[in-house]
Amino acid sequence: MSTEGIIERLQVLGMSGYEAKAYIALVAAGEPLNGYEVAKRSGVPRSTVYETLGKLTASGAIYEVRTREDAVSYLPLPPKSLLDRLSRHYESTLDSLRESLPGIVAPPRLHLIHNLTGREALLERATDIVAGAQRDLFLSLWPEENNPLDPLIHDAHDRGVSVTVMSFAEEEDPSAIPRTYIHRLSPPPVVLENLGCRLFVAVGDRQECVIGGFVGADAWGIFSDNPAVVMVAVEYVRHDIALQLMAANFPEQEVSSFWSDDPDLSRLRSDHGFAAVALRGGRNGAKNGAGSDVPPVRKRASGRQGARRR
Repeated sequence: MSTEGIIERLQVLGMSGYEAKAYIALVAAGEPLNGYEVAKRSGVPRSTVYETLGKLTASGAIYEVRTREDAVSYLPLPPKSLLDRLSRHYESTLDSLRESLPGIVAPPRLHLIHNLTGREALLERATDIVAGAQRDLFLSLWPEENNPLDPLIHDAHDRGVSVTVMSFAEEEDPSAIPRTYIHRLSPPPVVLENLGCRLFVAVGDRQECVIGGFVGADAWGIFSDNPAVVMVAVEYVRHDIALQLMAANFPEQEVSSFWSDDPDLSRLRSDHGFAAVALRGGRNGAKNGAGSDVPPVRKRASGRQGARRR
């Protein structure tokens, strides 16, 4: 990591830019420095360097060293000690807030629906949902979005959260948690063509959700705690899984013929790309297509839980 990156992260932890620069200069020096030397090495203006050093001394990040001539120099608290101290401080503060903040929360008068733009924004909000779930999680995701969330999903499962996952992976993952289902009724490439995006859904405790679409590096979507939106998101995941289980437990040829030839299904699948257009906020709708290019369903898995990944 560059020096600029370290300065930015120290600022996140509460130091000012000048404080971070002065601390780094002392760490890099390996010996006591006086105020003039700190200013020269760090780029902190001489007019403010002693004020900056005073703040660092008060916070315990550095300490004074006095010589026989009563001249003052400064040494840094070793980085490991500083980080351990900051960690204890923030953990203590967070524990206190976990206890006190919920007690002042008023019942919500309004429910949120706000837009999310960009891959990082969607995944960060989804991370909040997965990490904060206490009772259950419903997820519909593709490998590209599953990879960054997978450790948190496993953590949720390990702490007793009921996790249900609709996966658009091409192959089963032996390390996947129970109740992870592969989308077999239509192969993922066909689903991607029909939707125009990798449709993503994450619902936590049936109280909040993220619904989004990913196309390459672009992404758009919403976060909501509106009960109606959350309910629809949950039912979407449950309905999609139910279809996979049904397809796995009926004759393959019958399912294939019905899925390819039924006129009502063809009509319902005709708006190719509509999901991507809607999430992006387009006003012109998706182009219409016949929707009849869906290939036959993949080979039926054995057993009543055939669509489940173990």
